[in-house]
Amino acid sequence: MIENVIIFVLAALLGTEVLAKVPQTLHTPLMSGANAISGITLVGAVIAAGMSDAWWAQALGFGALVVATINVVGGFLVTDRMLRMFGRKRSASASDDSSS
Repeated sequence: MIENVIIFVLAALLGTEVLAKVPQTLHTPLMSGANAISGITLVGAVIAAGMSDAWWAQALGFGALVVATINVVGGFLVTDRMLRMFGRKRSASASDDSSS
């Protein structure tokens, strides 16, 4: 058990250091790409919640499921917003002409 905690703490520290070095212009595209990895986390959380009979393991798996779902949905919302920033903007007169 202590080995798992040590690995978790080292991974958290390493991840923090790596993300701190990423320039802000690359941060949003990298996080958008990380949505696929968060999907894998969702599958792992479902497996963790369903494999064990211990209540604490099911609660931990459910918590991981909730957090990973929030991460995936938030990532897709950020990606959508970023893509809309680069899309064509409609002019107000073009939308008024099409409605009449």
